[in-house]
Amino acid sequence: MFEQQLVNGLTLGLVYALIAVGYTMVYGVIELINFAHGEIYMLGAFLCVTFIKLLGLSLFPAIALAMLCCAALGVGIDRLAYKPLRKAPRLAALITAIGVSIFLQNLAMILWGSRPTPFVREAIPAVFDQPAFTLDQVTISWMQMFIYAVAISMMILLSLIINKTRVGTAMRALAQNQTSAALMGINVDRVIAFTFALGSGLGAVAGILVAMYYNTMSPMMGYNAGVKAFAAAVLGGIGSVPGAMLGGIVLGVAETLGAGYVSSQYRDGLGYAVMIAVILVRPAGLLGKTVAQKA
Repeated sequence: MFEQQLVNGLTLGLVYALIAVGYTMVYGVIELINFAHGEIYMLGAFLCVTFIKLLGLSLFPAIALAMLCCAALGVGIDRLAYKPLRKAPRLAALITAIGVSIFLQNLAMILWGSRPTPFVREAIPAVFDQPAFTLDQVTISWMQMFIYAVAISMMILLSLIINKTRVGTAMRALAQNQTSAALMGINVDRVIAFTFALGSGLGAVAGILVAMYYNTMSPMMGYNAGVKAFAAAVLGGIGSVPGAMLGGIVLGVAETLGAGYVSSQYRDGLGYAVMIAVILVRPAGLLGKTVAQKA
């Protein structure tokens, strides 16, 4: 029982981690909580299904195209909604982010309706519904293996981009000091746009994986997932990419164990309780660093 709940929690936690890194990258670069990120996650699922139905694409090309569209949407949101507020008080950008989130929710309702809809099951390989292997009482399906493979490979790729490429170095420079980075010749707006594109693409993949796994999606699915992913980013240490990954996994496992051993009605509350307990002990999060504020 415990081992099976742990497997299920890891599946959910990896999805949270994919969304959380989008939050934490944007915050690390421009110190903005992009509350519209949950709606990017939602649009990834709907766009993937739309491309399968209308364009006749198979699953993997549809996923790739949905990622590209969501990356472009993330860049567009930054240029239209956030860039004009770069030097405005943070509250103005925060309110704008909430407004963009509500706008995208209502746009999705207009385009696809307000009721939950299933994923295109015919597009999912039949083997995904079969168990990959069974050990004692623990069963892992091929769908879960697919989620593990996609999430882990994308996190490894993200780490390589951040730590081994010039644009990753520029992102880290902006996170340290945006003014100094600009004086050293870094194109600040271009790096910020790349950060939004990268985070939005990962969020889109997370939405598609969840829609495939649970066979349902709705225009409001981004709200709960976005709040939980933000909680995961805070749990791991807002601004820390490894922390967001760890926070997502811890939150997902805590929720699943709480649902299995206490009650499914309290799974959200138990997950947030774990976050609050960690923050009380480590205010900066699991892997976050406390930074002294200059007077």
